[in-house]
Formats: sequence, structure tokens, C-alpha cells
Amino acid sequence: MALQISATNPEHPALLLELPWQLPLEQWPEEYLVPLPRGISRHVVRYARAGDEVIAVKELAERPALREYQLLRDLDRLAIPAVDALAVVTGRSDAAGEALEPVLVTRHLGGSQPYRSMFETTLRPATMHRLMDALAVLLVRLHLAGFAWGDCSLSNTLFRRDAGAYAAYLVDAETGELHPRISEGQRDYDLDLARVNISGELLDLEASGALHPSVDPVEFGTEICARYRSLWQELTRTSVYPAGKYHYIERRIRRLNDLGFDVAEMQIEHASNGDTVTFVPKVVDAGHHQRQLLRLTGLDAEENQARRLLNDLESWMATQDDYAPGDPLGARPEVLAHRWVREVFRPTVRAVPVELRGAMDPAEIYHELLEHRWYLSERAQHDIGLDTAVEDYIANILPKVRAGLQPTAD
Repeated sequence: MALQISATNPEHPALLLELPWQLPLEQWPEEYLVPLPRGISRHVVRYARAGDEVIAVKELAERPALREYQLLRDLDRLAIPAVDALAVVTGRSDAAGEALEPVLVTRHLGGSQPYRSMFETTLRPATMHRLMDALAVLLVRLHLAGFAWGDCSLSNTLFRRDAGAYAAYLVDAETGELHPRISEGQRDYDLDLARVNISGELLDLEASGALHPSVDPVEFGTEICARYRSLWQELTRTSVYPAGKYHYIERRIRRLNDLGFDVAEMQIEHASNGDTVTFVPKVVDAGHHQRQLLRLTGLDAEENQARRLLNDLESWMATQDDYAPGDPLGARPEVLAHRWVREVFRPTVRAVPVELRGAMDPAEIYHELLEHRWYLSERAQHDIGLDTAVEDYIANILPKVRAGLQPTAD
């Protein structure tokens, strides 16, 4: 059977043809590989370079490869945080004509880390709580979209820094199933698997001495369930309010927005006696602040990063002479937002030398600078300004980060 490459982009097959598909992944020469940290996988996985892109290549049987490829494309269509599926390569054979396993090719998620590489320096419990929060949010988003994961674990997740918190991305969709909606039993099954898997992974870390001594692996495994159920309840519960108190509904919607979710549809019913109103958020989409920032500025960021950037944008707009909310003669928010990107955001990020940024993306750099400005201003008891904060951050913080004295990931 001839080599076949099924890809999402017409440019990818030409780039992928340059890779040594006639060799098993374990035998790929170093010249093709990119030395990035890998998580634990039941399959052979390697990072390689294809043109200007870094890709993850995973060997598995043809049927699950094609199935996972389609599921990852479905998750992308649903705007669920997951790795991007680029291609499936089938019909591989070695020099002797012996068949080799097909491979699934995904795009490497820039700035992300598997959990084991994060534990190379022992994580503080507070950081681990943030990982559990991120994983709970990911699982809720999957379930809201009708996706039953079937193998939720730290190993099947990548984490990216997100303005002091973390964002979680699904890596392995091999066991997943997509439905119009999933049942409570399917949700409970995913939760129970998550609890068992996470406890087991943390027990492994404990045995290797990489776990903080105050962390109880079983307790942390149970924590994901509590955090998931709390978020699910807030997003889907039915509220009953006194008739006429419609601001209560608005307050509930704002609370969902603060959690990073949008209410795309709602059901409101009046009681037969007219005394109460029942409110149910019917469809809830994640990424409220991401979409708002993208609409205003064209910047694509993680949810917490977007929230922080929007707060800074609003503070900056309030200082502009042509900012007049509600005044038809005032500058439109979109105009001011693009001015902020041009005059504030980009010059500030560019002031940080590229060689000192590490894996931080522009939104994370800007968040770090805002945090440093706040810290210096608190110490000085007055606003020291962004320019001063940038100079001090470059001179006093980044050198320590590069020396490993103050890891930004923790």
C-alpha cells in the first residue's frame, strides 16, 4: 500500500513528505526531532519539525488514528481547548517492505507543558490546586459540548500559563465519544476515572520523591470531583426569583461571565400565580473574555489573560479625552481598543528582549508586567508607571528566572 497523507491543510502534505516515514518513530534520527518534554503515553510519541511548525507524531493503529483525527477536528469546531489535528499518515512501510503503524500528526501547543515536566521542580500545593481548577474547567467544557472523554488524566492533558492560573488542553481523544448531550452517568464515569487516574499519577510522583510532602495524592484526586461539581452546578442550576426582580437574572448572567462563560440561550418561565420567575441557562459557552478581547483588539489570549488585558484596556480608555460612553460623538470602543494595542500593548511587550521571554506569549508577558507594576507600586505607595515596571522587570526579574532562581511556572 502506498504512503497516504490525509491533512486539514493543503500545505501540510508537502512538508510532511520530508520526514522519514520509512522508519519506526523510535528510530527517527535526531536531526528530525525537537527536544521537548513529553508526557507518559501508551503509544510512541515524538516531536519533530515540519517546515516552520513543530508537530507531535504518535504511532497507533489505523482505525483509532482516523477516529481520533476526526474527534480532534470536531473539538476544534466546537472551540474546545485541545491540540490541533493536522494529518493522518497511513500506508507506511520500512525498507524491507514490512508494514509500519500509521501515525496521527498534531500541532505542538506552544508554551505548554506536560504535568511531569512541571513536577521536575516540586510544585507548591497552591500551584497544584490551580492545575486541578484548570482540569475541572476543561472537563466541564467537554461535557457541556457533549463530549465524554473516557480517559481524563493529567497525562492526557497539557497545561499553559494563564495570567497566574493555568489553562488545560486535551491531548488524547482516542477514547472519547461525541454526543448531542451526555448523560449524568457518563459524566459520573468520567469523574470517577479522573479521580482514580489523578490519584495514581500523584502516587507515582510521590514514590519518585517529586511530590510536595504536604500533598495527599488520594485527597487531590478527590478534589477534581468537588471542583467539577461546584462549577457544573453554578453553570446549569435552575434559579427561582421573585417576579419583577429581573436584575437577579442579570446578576446571575454576570456571575457566569465572571467565570468565563457566556449564556447563549436561556429559558424563563413565570409561575402560574405570577409570584416567581424560573430561570435556566440553556446553553453555556466558555471563553467570554477571550471573545470580547478578540472582537475589540484582534488579540487572541487565554481566558484569564483576556480578563486581565480587558481590565487594563478599560482603565486606559477612561484616561482618554475622547472616551465618552453613550456619546455618539465619542470614539467607539473598537477604535480606542486598537489605539491601546498600538500605543500601549505592543510597545510594552516589544520592550522585553525576545531572548529573555522564554516560553511566555505576548499576553502572558503583559500580564507579568502588570503584576510587577502592581507590586512595585504597592511598595512605593504610588503608581510607578508601566515604563518603570518594564525596566525593573527586565533588570531584576528576568535574569533570576533564566537562572532558575525564581521559576515563573510556579
